[in-house]
Amino acid sequence: MPADNPASPEFASTLETSSSLETEDLGERLGQACRGGEIIALVGPLGAGKTCLVRGLARGLGVSDQCTASPTFTLIHEYRGRVPVVHVDLYRLDAEEAANRLGLEEYLESPAVTVIEWADKIPTLLPRDHLRIELEHRGDERRQITLFPLSASYQTLVRDVMNSARHRGGQSA
Repeated sequence: MPADNPASPEFASTLETSSSLETEDLGERLGQACRGGEIIALVGPLGAGKTCLVRGLARGLGVSDQCTASPTFTLIHEYRGRVPVVHVDLYRLDAEEAANRLGLEEYLESPAVTVIEWADKIPTLLPRDHLRIELEHRGDERRQITLFPLSASYQTLVRDVMNSARHRGGQSA
């Protein structure tokens, strides 16, 4: 079912990272909390840290660091970890119909963790239940990262990630 529900601030969690390593660390904690079948929609301007977050997420799922790079030219990369990871980068895509031709819906229904950069380009293709993550520049290396869980299961996922951040003495909330 398409995601016609806007990201609600009601259950949102916001944190700030001060380096690309901290952004990757957040991604790693997110990956460790994933069980498979999650859909994570990343939104933010060029250079906001989307690929850093994905690199950490893949590491948290057991994918080696040298495997993960932005798939800008191939659009979709698949990685093997304890759970498969599908990394989609829609930066060069012009329209939702082009994403449809990629077979994106098959990935969205798979048991893999599917992470989509530039997900705001395909709002009607995203299922109602997913995790939307918005990344914003805050100067220098700082990023504000807001997690919008769009279902109860994603609320649990976000709570787990935020709890792990507190236990590690992590980023500010």
